[in-house]
Amino acid sequence: MKILSAAQTREADAYTIAHEPISSLDLMERAANALATWVENHFNRGPLICLFCGPGNNGGDGLALARMLHQNAYDVQVFTVTGGQPTSADFKQNLDRLPPEIPLKDLTSASDFSETQQGTLLIDALFGTGLSRPVTDVYAQVIERINATQLPVLAVDIPSGLFSDSPTPAEAAVVKANVTLCLGSPKLAVLLPTSGKFTGSFATLPIGLHPDFLEQEPCQHVLLQHAQIKALLKPRQKFTHKGTYGHALLVGGSYGKIGAIVLSAKAALRAGVGLLTVQAPEVGYSILQIAVPEAMVSPDEHSQHISRFPEDLTSYQCLGIGPGLGKAEAMRLALEQLFRQALPPLVLDADALNLLAADRQLLQNLPPDSILTPHPKEFERLAGPAQDDFHRLKLLGDFCREHSCYVVLKGSHSCIGTPSGTFYFNTTGNPGMATGGTGDVLTGILTALRAQGYSALETCQLGVYLHGLAGDLAAQQHSEPALIASDLTDFLGAAFLELQK
Repeated sequence: MKILSAAQTREADAYTIAHEPISSLDLMERAANALATWVENHFNRGPLICLFCGPGNNGGDGLALARMLHQNAYDVQVFTVTGGQPTSADFKQNLDRLPPEIPLKDLTSASDFSETQQGTLLIDALFGTGLSRPVTDVYAQVIERINATQLPVLAVDIPSGLFSDSPTPAEAAVVKANVTLCLGSPKLAVLLPTSGKFTGSFATLPIGLHPDFLEQEPCQHVLLQHAQIKALLKPRQKFTHKGTYGHALLVGGSYGKIGAIVLSAKAALRAGVGLLTVQAPEVGYSILQIAVPEAMVSPDEHSQHISRFPEDLTSYQCLGIGPGLGKAEAMRLALEQLFRQALPPLVLDADALNLLAADRQLLQNLPPDSILTPHPKEFERLAGPAQDDFHRLKLLGDFCREHSCYVVLKGSHSCIGTPSGTFYFNTTGNPGMATGGTGDVLTGILTALRAQGYSALETCQLGVYLHGLAGDLAAQQHSEPALIASDLTDFLGAAFLELQK
């Protein structure tokens, strides 16, 4: 699903109005109907719903939503907040359509909004995606009052006060929503850490934007979805064997960190690789033979860390390096030598990334089409510090283009950076996955998929989605606080089944 900018959203509305054709008021009616349906599916009738409607079309959406909820027997109260500003034409028409039975009050001061009873739902329809400067005066006061109530808040399209395509000033007044319902297209701000803390969970509601516009419009940001990922899966054919599904080599582990390469190896096997060899220091040999009997183990000549790579790599379809690797000088030299030879596709994680960051010449020799999986701090070591989340995306795009690589920037909505400049955001996963070892599991999954013949981009998309989906299924069974990295591998089979539905 394309993530449209504020300007593209306006163009999509205009194109739909002109080419369907449909009036802007009827398009707003569609949006309000989608909002009302969502509320009806998630909130019982009974508690009061207070809607705060600003002077523009976002406020018009709120007014139309209030009318529909009232028609469906919800107890509704409307507060308009115009601040003496001119209102849009569609706002005026929806204000005229509001049934007289709905209590209506124009707030000229935040104090005009009295405390409401426990259980009241607040709906924020003050401002939409077009905002480009911090709100002030009565708007800021009302936003602060909404946040102070501690009541559940649902934001229409985007929390009011939040910029959708650029950093929002830290001192700006922004609604803190529990749920954000994006209209037509997800908004970039809901996917980034700093702005995302204002949006809560989010859903994207289709409102019938013209499919021709959505298909033709170039877009830099894309949201991964179930159907798109399902289409990537390669079905297994009857007359195949273990060699059909690739031979992967995982290199990692060091004294005290053999568990990392164990986690990665188990995940690679569950992700469907036909053959797996693990190269680990001699201290990990017995552990791996017992913990992962399905894998072959190639013990390094050094007892406590990796000192070399195999001389012949021609039998491997992918080489995954990093889990528990350590940063011994011997490993840096081995990487330096490795990059000089013909290689299978690479997946690099953890200390492999730290070794790259510490040696810029090594980084410059990174083979094209490599997959890197840093968390934000590791990425900062590679590409430099970011001023904000939007600047980090720019650094990510520049890095991928410069090194012709793919980067999975791990986080709540892991972002896949590509050499083409397109960014893909993941939609699976949960906070329970913020625990040691989940990145090692991801490395194993990616290495296995790449060895099976998936392209670098397909590997990243399918891998991060399956990884997060396994985490979601595990959290349903164990809860988020009790989640551990091994659970992801245990639920990887269930994730494949869920994806195949």
